[in-house]
Amino acid sequence: MATEKIQANVSERLDVKPFKIDISETDVSDLKDRLARTRWTDTIAGSAWNYGIDLAWTKEMIAYWRDGFDWRKQEAMLNAFPQFTATIDGQTVHFIHVRSPEPNAQPLILTHGWPSTFADFAAMIGPLTDPRRYGGDPADAFDVVVPSIPGFGFSGPTQVPGWNSARIAKGWDTLMHGLDYAHYGAHGGDAGSFISRQMGIQKCDGLLGIHVLEIWAFPTGAPGELDNLTESERERMMFMAGFNNLSCHQRVHQTRPLTLAYGLTDSPVGQFAWICDPMMGLGRYGPPEPLDRDTLLTNVSIYWFTKTAESSARWYLEDARSGAGAPDMLNPIPTGVALLPYNFQSVRKIAERSNNIVYWSTLERGGHFAALAVPDLLVGDIRQFFRRFR
Repeated sequence: MATEKIQANVSERLDVKPFKIDISETDVSDLKDRLARTRWTDTIAGSAWNYGIDLAWTKEMIAYWRDGFDWRKQEAMLNAFPQFTATIDGQTVHFIHVRSPEPNAQPLILTHGWPSTFADFAAMIGPLTDPRRYGGDPADAFDVVVPSIPGFGFSGPTQVPGWNSARIAKGWDTLMHGLDYAHYGAHGGDAGSFISRQMGIQKCDGLLGIHVLEIWAFPTGAPGELDNLTESERERMMFMAGFNNLSCHQRVHQTRPLTLAYGLTDSPVGQFAWICDPMMGLGRYGPPEPLDRDTLLTNVSIYWFTKTAESSARWYLEDARSGAGAPDMLNPIPTGVALLPYNFQSVRKIAERSNNIVYWSTLERGGHFAALAVPDLLVGDIRQFFRRFR
């Protein structure tokens, strides 16, 4: 009875409703029809990835998306998790909420990035919530909340301006407290790193610690600032500079997301190419273990079916205009950073200027999309970091 009362109160405060993914057959058929009528570009023969996403690889993937990919199978896999929507600050927020069978599980909110979705964490939810079943220590159990960022996926397009990382961070705190968690941890990568760090900047009530895959901290140019960097740290900075030189996505999103979105919303191949270019490491900076094609196409399909190309890109513009999560803003919450060999390479000396770094690790494999590529390593690192708060 007490549990039923709590759930009723939660539903009343946040208007929590059960949710199930149910893409209409009309939309699935429309996608396949558009793919069959693709008007292909041309390029220099044999240029591979030198001018962008490889044309031959893209044609192979589009043929599979049209004739081999099983959206219904992926839909059923995602629907196996309990999903809900809530209304937070006037915005619909979609989320997975899985409670652990262990009595003292620690609440944890996981935030994806772009061009990811909540589906990135599917392989991690079981080991995080029920470590005993997966050969782990039950003392490491978490209650897991996986929201879709406002403007992304089934949280739907945002209808008003201002949904930057600071506003989302407040929304996540509202969600966690609305689910009756007095204390909780946060993890994120890419946009999720910004949002999780912003929760630290805001000193969200009950936030125990944050675990991120990147700290976006850069040299200021002050004399002597880089004098004591190790050779490894210098290599990390060179890697990050090379990645940034190839990636055009951030600048376009920060300035003209609507202009871009006309093409992405009308052409599934356009949406595919824009998403898969960074997910494949821009053809040069990806890990040697590429993501499997069903994983890639599940992400692209979610963006396509929800028509969130513009609103997801607009998150970049909202942060750029508001200054939310600026690197020099102080984050006093205990913070853990997990570096991956094929990801943005934060440097601890620089990151510590504005963050309370208490944990710093380097995973042996993986890249920017760690939850998809190395979920086992990421689960282990999250467990290790949050043990200090149990």
